[in-house]
Amino acid sequence: MEFVIITGMSGAGKTSALRVLEDIGYYCVDNIPASLLSTFYTLCSKSEDKSMNRVAVVVDVRGNENYKMMNAEIESFKKAHSEVKLLFFDAKTDLIIMRYKETRRKHPLAGRLKDGSVSEAVEFEKALLVSVKRLADYNIDTTYMSQKQLRERVMSLFMEDTSQALTLTFMSFGFKYGIPLEADLIIDVRCLPNPFYIPELKPLTGLDKAVRDYVLGSGETQEFIKRTLNLLDFSVPLYLKEGKSELVVGIGCTGGKHRSVTVARQLEEHFLQLGYKCVIQHRDIAK
Repeated sequence: MEFVIITGMSGAGKTSALRVLEDIGYYCVDNIPASLLSTFYTLCSKSEDKSMNRVAVVVDVRGNENYKMMNAEIESFKKAHSEVKLLFFDAKTDLIIMRYKETRRKHPLAGRLKDGSVSEAVEFEKALLVSVKRLADYNIDTTYMSQKQLRERVMSLFMEDTSQALTLTFMSFGFKYGIPLEADLIIDVRCLPNPFYIPELKPLTGLDKAVRDYVLGSGETQEFIKRTLNLLDFSVPLYLKEGKSELVVGIGCTGGKHRSVTVARQLEEHFLQLGYKCVIQHRDIAK
């Protein structure tokens, strides 16, 4: 089992990192008390649910009022489980203060200090986390890091196959029922041979071999798919590089039953062979 503890300075990027890990398949829990680490680890290790094989948790000052105890429990837990990785986030004090002012959020320690100012809270937190920072397997300073760079860094640490960070959804649809609003790209296949006008094929769909053979048997269809794949082969890695976690490709014909279903299946098969995580949906096939 992979188990990652995310900790560090409030406002330094822990929540953003947790979202990245969730996108790449980790079961994630935010703000868990350090005293529950061992119990939660045991539950996950004994679970038959495969989603519990990769777990990430955030442990920080929000859920722990006894800070010395929090540090001691993290240290004890990590020493007891050699496979546990500790990811620590930090940033310069001035930047963290600026982030809190921009978001107008209250620092989790502000209410526990006499002054109650963000600057005092940040300095206090930085001091109390020194011992935990020394235990970290990975230290990430986000002072000069964009969200995109943070995502890339976390992915590079915890993901061997980065293609799995992006889910490709291929959605067939019929233009007469409207364009899917969730689509990032729209591919219009109404220019391809239409089985609708073949009496024996009309009641069938692109899930049937006869329709598939008819649509794919055209030279125009083969060239169309070839050029479409050239475009997607070029652009999909760019979307991945930009940090996109899902790309929805809409493939539309007139009714959403024949050509769009056939082409959507071809695109899905291609990207599955390349190792991408794919989902296929036929929105209007039953209409």
